[in-house]
Amino acid sequence: MTKVLLTGFEPFGKATLNPSGEIVKQISGDNIVTAILPVAYAQSAERLLALIAEHKPDVVICLGQAEGRTHISPERIAINLDDARLADNEGVIRNDVPIVAGGPVAYESTLPIKEIVKAINDAGVPAAVSLSAGAFLCNHVFYVAQDYFKGTRVRSGFVHVPLMDEQAGEFPGLPTMPLDQMVIAVRAMLEIVS
Repeated sequence: MTKVLLTGFEPFGKATLNPSGEIVKQISGDNIVTAILPVAYAQSAERLLALIAEHKPDVVICLGQAEGRTHISPERIAINLDDARLADNEGVIRNDVPIVAGGPVAYESTLPIKEIVKAINDAGVPAAVSLSAGAFLCNHVFYVAQDYFKGTRVRSGFVHVPLMDEQAGEFPGLPTMPLDQMVIAVRAMLEIVS
């Protein structure tokens, strides 16, 4: 049986919710380990690698919030760069900092992202492949996972989700998606990788 590690993030900055964390709370199964990562450079990677060491998953899917997106977005490329104008929840700002010194410029997702997009669309939820996970915490954990699993059979990657409807007041004018739709999308994704 395929063991899956599924992670989301805690709320970031002044936000009270993070859809990625809320989705993770809704998912359970005998072969699924779920966890919520801190929005902090050092601690997020440390926690992810500790979970991997403890549970030895066959598949790792990290979820994160992407304001402005209208659909579920499996990410294709992780870049070796922390470069964001925003501070993490610990107040740390990183500009032009490699995630892994001397590491490759980029890694590709090893998840079947086009199959995942089709399965999510078939489930009635909008989805599309994305080519950029940014250069903040989402890309950070994506790159760390891809670097850790290079040369192994473990499939891993990152998926961005839109804001959830309950965040409309905190992010006026930005698109949202109902949480239950995002949960349907993640369950469809899990069917493909399990």
